Amino acid sequence: MAKERLPMHHVREVFRLKYDCRLSNRKIARACGVDRETVGMYLKRGVKYGLSWPFPAELTDAEIEARLFPKPAQPEGAQRPPPDCQYIYEELRSYKKKVSLTLMQLWIEYKERHRDGFQYTQFCEHYHRWRLKLDYVMRQEHRAGDKMFVDFCDGLPLVNKETGELTRTHLFVGVWGFSNFSYVEAVADQTAPAWARCHARAFAYSGAVPHALVPDNLKSAVTKPCLYEPELNRSYAELAAHYGTAVLPARIKRPRDKAKAEAGVLVAQRWILAVLRHKTFFTLVEMNEAIRELLEILNTRLLKKLKKSRRELFETQERPAALPLPDRPYQYAEWTKARVNFDYTIEVDEHIYSVPFRFLREKLDVRLTVTTLEVFQRGERIAAHVRSYRPGGQTILDEHRPPEHRKFLEWTPARIIAWAAKTGPFTAKVVERIMATRRHPEEGFRACRGIIGLGEKYGAERVEAAARRAMQFSACSYKYIRSILVAGLDRVAATQDETQQASLPLHENVRGGEYYH
Repeated sequence: MAKERLPMHHVREVFRLKYDCRLSNRKIARACGVDRETVGMYLKRGVKYGLSWPFPAELTDAEIEARLFPKPAQPEGAQRPPPDCQYIYEELRSYKKKVSLTLMQLWIEYKERHRDGFQYTQFCEHYHRWRLKLDYVMRQEHRAGDKMFVDFCDGLPLVNKETGELTRTHLFVGVWGFSNFSYVEAVADQTAPAWARCHARAFAYSGAVPHALVPDNLKSAVTKPCLYEPELNRSYAELAAHYGTAVLPARIKRPRDKAKAEAGVLVAQRWILAVLRHKTFFTLVEMNEAIRELLEILNTRLLKKLKKSRRELFETQERPAALPLPDRPYQYAEWTKARVNFDYTIEVDEHIYSVPFRFLREKLDVRLTVTTLEVFQRGERIAAHVRSYRPGGQTILDEHRPPEHRKFLEWTPARIIAWAAKTGPFTAKVVERIMATRRHPEEGFRACRGIIGLGEKYGAERVEAAARRAMQFSACSYKYIRSILVAGLDRVAATQDETQQASLPLHENVRGGEYYH
């Protein structure tokens, strides 16, 4: 294997010691920390290729090395065609998931086009050397109070006391960008409610809110990932709006975008999970109490380079530049959609809720908290209810009904009787008897409303008189009272009625004299 070439500052020192200091090759080798043969080889090459000391000032280190180690001359046309590294890179990226494309296959295709091309080893060496130049990273500068990086990782298992069954947990990790001040919490799952609660407790633990959050593309944070316009989970966006912060999701499969979170996860695994690995936990409360103790140790431990703790950096520089906490913590809310049925209701979690009847058949946004249900149309709240967890039940507000439905519901036996009593006591007795003689009170509602409605045409006094007459003859019906009013019999004195009754039975088909005028 060929020896590695000396750095150019060593080469310059070899020539300086030889020609300026007049030292032997042995002493030069001892002074430069190389073997004597290497010193001799460089001096011989200088003589052979006419490179005298001191080196010309206009020559760079690369030009001096090229003079000492010139490439062998090749006959014209004998240069091997280099592989097209850009083409190789794009082919591997395009077909990585579709087919198992390898460098070997691409080399075979390369050799078919260039029979005098490089062999497989040199082909791969050319490509890998070119590929390394693409793997560059921009060093990020984190301003105090600017960002918090958040992520989930696997946590310690919980043990069921009765069965011994192990339940998987997850570890939420939040790291402030400038100070590396961290928050760690164990949760049962990675659902949106757990994600929101962890954020709220992380802000409460820090006593401040960052100007931006940098999460991964998990479903609890991002509904539809996109490089340019990612669609945030609506609950997560509402949380960010409540705290006055922004959400900047990392790019898909770009862990370096949230390197702070990745490093924070590694620190949490080393300084918390590794310490607790032999302990047995039966509840999340026990686990989080142990985590909190180790978290305090982590945040107060001195950083080697800065000689300050994470907490000291956070309290002195990060917190003053961050946003203040709002007056109240965020209350988690879920968002869903529901279409209004023909009876102006929506169904959410097997319970029926009403909305204003004018939104019939429309698809509306529904916001659910633990205690309330709110319905929105294009951002405007149109209904609100106390949330019910009773399956099959219904919560209907009268103000959501159309006017004719409200009027219909206003009719109850007691209310009809009270309404009829305003006309008079005999009218109230008539409607009461009508409802009493029906199999169901509602069968008499229309007749009762008809009798009360006669007052608008004939006046309350005449209707009351007609009702009194109907009670005398036990003929309580809408048609009978109406016929009395049409015939004007309500104006006939009672004694006269009795005389007429002796000669001719009084019934609803008897017309008064006024009928023929």
